[in-house]
Amino acid sequence: MLARLATFINAHRRPILFAAVGVAVLAGVFGFSVAKHMSSYGATDPATQSIQAERRFEAGAGRKIAPGVVAIVSPGDLGSPAGKRRVEQVASRLRAEPGVANVAAYYETRDPAMVSHDHRSTYVVAYLKPRSDKDTARHIEALFSGQHDVRLGGEEIASAQANRQVGLDLARAELLAFPFIFLLSLLFFRSLVASLIPPLIGGLAIVMSFLALRIIASFTDLSVFALNFVTGMGLGLAIDYSLFMLSRYREEATATGYDLGALQRTLQTSGRTILFSALTVAAAIASLMIFPQRFLYSMGVAGAVVAILAATLALLVLPALLALLGQRVNSLAPKALQRAADRDALPAQSGAWYRLAQYVRTRPRRVAGLATGLLIALGLPFTGINFTTVTARVLPASASARQVDDALAREFPPNRTSPVQVVVGAPAGSPRVAALAAKIVRLPDVSAVSPAQAAGKQNALLAVSPVQRPLSQPTKQLVRDIRAIRAPVYVGVAGQTANFLDLEHSLAAHLPLVLGLIVAATVIILFLFTGSVVLPLKAVLMNALSLSAVLGILVLIFQDGNLQGLLSFTSEGALDATQPIFLAAIGFGLATDYGVFLLSRIKEARDNGTPDSEAVAVGLERTGRIITAAAILFAVAIAAFATSKLVFIKELGVGTALAVLIDASIIRALLVPALMELLGSWNWWAPKPLRRLHDRIGLRERTAAVSRAPEPTRA
Repeated sequence: MLARLATFINAHRRPILFAAVGVAVLAGVFGFSVAKHMSSYGATDPATQSIQAERRFEAGAGRKIAPGVVAIVSPGDLGSPAGKRRVEQVASRLRAEPGVANVAAYYETRDPAMVSHDHRSTYVVAYLKPRSDKDTARHIEALFSGQHDVRLGGEEIASAQANRQVGLDLARAELLAFPFIFLLSLLFFRSLVASLIPPLIGGLAIVMSFLALRIIASFTDLSVFALNFVTGMGLGLAIDYSLFMLSRYREEATATGYDLGALQRTLQTSGRTILFSALTVAAAIASLMIFPQRFLYSMGVAGAVVAILAATLALLVLPALLALLGQRVNSLAPKALQRAADRDALPAQSGAWYRLAQYVRTRPRRVAGLATGLLIALGLPFTGINFTTVTARVLPASASARQVDDALAREFPPNRTSPVQVVVGAPAGSPRVAALAAKIVRLPDVSAVSPAQAAGKQNALLAVSPVQRPLSQPTKQLVRDIRAIRAPVYVGVAGQTANFLDLEHSLAAHLPLVLGLIVAATVIILFLFTGSVVLPLKAVLMNALSLSAVLGILVLIFQDGNLQGLLSFTSEGALDATQPIFLAAIGFGLATDYGVFLLSRIKEARDNGTPDSEAVAVGLERTGRIITAAAILFAVAIAAFATSKLVFIKELGVGTALAVLIDASIIRALLVPALMELLGSWNWWAPKPLRRLHDRIGLRERTAAVSRAPEPTRA
């Protein structure tokens, strides 16, 4: 099938390239507005108690339960008529906004907690309507722009500022990554013309993914943070697939020239491998769609989309480009790089990677033991991991929402705008509500319980201010204690801390199924690729070791606060709760990606009669430089997000880059050849029924017949 595809592409290379350019233009026109149609972080599960309590309150009260906007007003003397007029002016402007349901200010409530310790500032709280427009926060920001005595914070403002920061981070990451990627591509791809291919394919994958997400976002909510992932993954996979395809094309061209036969054999070998790789990556990352949290769900959608599109472009557009260029793909190369490209294309059994494989071959137990020990040691800090979630504190210090969050904690009585929200299924004046409030106020770590607020005729809200900050251990225990109170009416606990506890529970409940699907996808696809059950199971174990090492390093950096100055962040003493799960999916997918490329060359050599040990050395020699180059380029593309101003985006970039580099070095260069030497022919074992199934499916390497097209190198 792939040989016929190569023949079709060779015959229609110009129309294919014109069609790709046309689709890219349309994708650029309609896809680049995708961010405006996407929601914010999204770390809630609709089935949890906190979300159900919020919805019950919203249905009765006609407003959201948490303050959407908190405006700190600093007019100076709050007791003066001018100070009062200024605060009331801010409150009046907020009330005039269509998306605002209710506004509370000090001069109406006379709540002393709304006044700062120095009596020179107060805050005005605006509650938004349950279905307020996404632009409400932006309108409010524009309304108070340039007014230095008003600082805006709150949930909706923080969300809007985080969304804008994502766009700035994307632009910065692209500007930073592309020059380095171009220079490294010139070194690894051996010519200027060839080095332009990965950015081209990557750019096509990114803009087409944006269009696909724009279409999907019209049917379901997607998190805007998925765009960072699309940019890094699109460019990274394009680099991988371009490098593997081009290196094989050059290798095949040494036998017959840059003709149709070389293109056919390239698609039958590297093209087939890319297909399996993309299926593995897409399946692993798509497993995140099982989670109800919009952030993880969106990452699953985006990852699957970009993996499939990158593979499609690598199997259609890239071969068409190679057929059009022919030998000119090596043009504009310095002589040193041209000689290196010629050496790369020749079969070799004496290169550095071949010698490394032979070294490992002579002492496999020692190498396997040391490599495994190193990975376990790196993973040990993971046993002490702590979790947090995205709050205003992840924003840079220049963001007003972060400034307001810090000021509320420092200058006002604690946690009044981020209380533990207790929704009670009884009227606000009911004795049952009063009795519940009396029980809550006697609990440890309670700072205050506000008077009950009506939420319709049948529900009430008790705002419980904890002594400690949200997400702290005492506040988590307070939520558990409130939930443990037995009452004759409905009691639901919401708020930031309750949401986080429910997030942890929801992630733990869905995690076994997700991990099961990731492992099953890895095992099934690798079995179909190799015909072995040993190699897939071994890959799962090595991927788990690699993942634990990555998470251990992230704990050392982001939880323990090492490299804060270098990476420009302030440690919260914890990692974002979704990061380990996200990295598990992407780590398994990308690790199997490189594993497939190495195993394809080992299997090809073995199928051609090379002994098992020698086949491993030959496979490592043929892929070692390419996998290393691909990993470095991929790491540069994704690690650019370490420059993000958002801490959890830094975690994403650093974690993914580490997963790729550890897999390409310790796993592929040392552990894989050592274990394959130890197991010998057992690497390829499968029960007879499964062996017959694999033979019947026929997913095996086939040598293409050499065909020559007329004028193969002419445009």
